[in-house]
Amino acid sequence: MSTTENRGEAKPSVLFVCVHNAGRSQMAAGFLRHLGGDRVEVRSAGSIPGNQVNPVAVEAMKEVGIDIADQQPKVLTTEAVQASDVVITMGCGDACPIFPGKRYLDWALEDPAGQGIDAVRPIRDEIEKRIQGLLAEILPAEA
Repeated sequence: MSTTENRGEAKPSVLFVCVHNAGRSQMAAGFLRHLGGDRVEVRSAGSIPGNQVNPVAVEAMKEVGIDIADQQPKVLTTEAVQASDVVITMGCGDACPIFPGKRYLDWALEDPAGQGIDAVRPIRDEIEKRIQGLLAEILPAEA
């Protein structure tokens, strides 16, 4: 079928981008690292990165057994986009550079910034659902 079924093929890489790289993109990267393991290369970045990952996002992820407390918001670079097969934006608008040959998805998700844990949980759960769908698309079925 596809050449990605060849075990020698490079693993797919995904870049998550939001404005501050502190909430949605960090949760998405955490889920993809957790669920995809070493089968996927994961990056996240922000067009205007914050100073730290949103503590409520950290708490929400901890509730599902994923620790993102050691992550740091990173600035979005052209190199990160060029090195990724799939670029998933979450409300960064026109700040994301576009390169031919890349797959772009825009996930319209509520921003968890300034929200309490009860508001962040449904955002977290929606991200998990989308990550599971993404994994089904980008990873070949195990033989």
